[in-house]
Amino acid sequence: MKHKVRNVLAVVRRCLALVFFLGITLLLCDFTGVLHTWLGWMAKVQLLPAVLALNFVTVAVLVILTLIFGRVYCSVICPLGVMQDHINRLSASRKGKKYRLSYSPAKNWLRYGLLALFVIAMVAGATSLAGLLAPYSTFGRIVSNLFAPLYRLGNNMLALLAERLDSYAFYSTEVWLKSLPTFIAAALAFVLIFILAWRGGRTWCNTVCPVGTVLGVLSRFSLLRINIDKNKCNRCGLCSRECKASCINGKEHKVDYSRCVACFDCLETCRHGAISYGLRKRSSSEGTPAAEAPATKAQSTKAPTAKAPQDSARRRFLGISALTLAGTALRAQEKKADGGLAAVQDKQAPERSTRIVPAGAQSLRHLSQHCTACQLCVSTCPNGVLRPSTRLECFMQPESSYERGYCRPECTLCSQVCPTGAISRITPEEKSSIQVGHAVWVKDRCLPANGGDSCGNCARHCPAGAIRMVHLDPDDNNSPRIPVVNTERCIGCGACENLCPVRPLSAIYVEGHQRHRTI
Repeated sequence: MKHKVRNVLAVVRRCLALVFFLGITLLLCDFTGVLHTWLGWMAKVQLLPAVLALNFVTVAVLVILTLIFGRVYCSVICPLGVMQDHINRLSASRKGKKYRLSYSPAKNWLRYGLLALFVIAMVAGATSLAGLLAPYSTFGRIVSNLFAPLYRLGNNMLALLAERLDSYAFYSTEVWLKSLPTFIAAALAFVLIFILAWRGGRTWCNTVCPVGTVLGVLSRFSLLRINIDKNKCNRCGLCSRECKASCINGKEHKVDYSRCVACFDCLETCRHGAISYGLRKRSSSEGTPAAEAPATKAQSTKAPTAKAPQDSARRRFLGISALTLAGTALRAQEKKADGGLAAVQDKQAPERSTRIVPAGAQSLRHLSQHCTACQLCVSTCPNGVLRPSTRLECFMQPESSYERGYCRPECTLCSQVCPTGAISRITPEEKSSIQVGHAVWVKDRCLPANGGDSCGNCARHCPAGAIRMVHLDPDDNNSPRIPVVNTERCIGCGACENLCPVRPLSAIYVEGHQRHRTI
């Protein structure tokens, strides 16, 4: 009966971990904003976002959860920890060795040194630096930069296939590199975590991660924990070689509870019933005489199933169709055409003295102090406006630019998905009155001001009515009309900059404000 209970604990833990891992991964890949209605809470129950959002209820629940059950947060809720488990399991299957890990002493000097560096960065307001170590933010950057583009390419191929079948179940979306430095940072983090997890299991969690270190301090006092019965244990060491956290010293019957993540793998590994999960004990000498080891189950072999013969013509057709769809999708991403007649030169971002941040961020200072650069808002932005910043003081935090779209007043997705409170939740009505910047007209680039055709795109599409067209020469009614910006009404949405026909730099662009104001 005890062995069945242990299996149930492990199965329940793995199922919950899979739910959180898939849910947050889909949340970061979703570009429609639909999944946030159902799964957005998963991002908000992550420890660091809850602390930055001053969500005391969530923080208290996670602390109580750790004081009762141990570091189940790391083995169930944290997606980066679950990802390391999957990598470690893949490593075991590739090497063909189930028991290949070993106990290793804690490197406390490194753990607490990195925690001190993390706390100093947070207190100093350098959350972009602290975000390099934060587990949820690291996982968010990895998924957003490495996996979300593949998710979108797969969606675009389905959209092309659906279009040929006269279906609108899918729609294509643009795939582009939002920030090369952020992509490199995400790739390096993934490679490092992959190598550590492949070779040593939870090395990142128990050595680098500051959240794991803090929860490790709390888990020393947890009510429920792993207990080793010395009377039943024969010092075989299987538990040590199966422990992903490398925290079980089977030879001395000791467990480093600051590193144990309550994965329950050791319960299934022990063949003598010497390991249990229950109320903590000062001494483990209360056990019963050693039980006989259960008989080893014979490995079941599966008879190879014969593959049904496939028609060569059908395979050729499917192969050609897949290649055609892939080529069409790639060409659609690489080339834009104006009516199919001439290639359109891409817009370039202007040099802004002050960066633009989303409405709801309140100010540049507020965003910098609360944002951990998890990229959730960047992935969700449907207009291609948000992208990670390359500036050192706000590295990888979101900022707005209008080469690919403009910030529509009715869209508030970034404020809805932000788990840290860096972008406060606002309504479309509130957003329409928040000034994040103002438009600046550049005479030397404007078509009408330089002998070109009449235009007026900026005034025609301004949702705030902040631009009007006046004669270049007030005394000549036949002179070309040029735009004049009312900076008191402009909200900085970027519609004028995005829809200006001048390439590569628009004749009108938006300059950001240090602090937002309501007009």
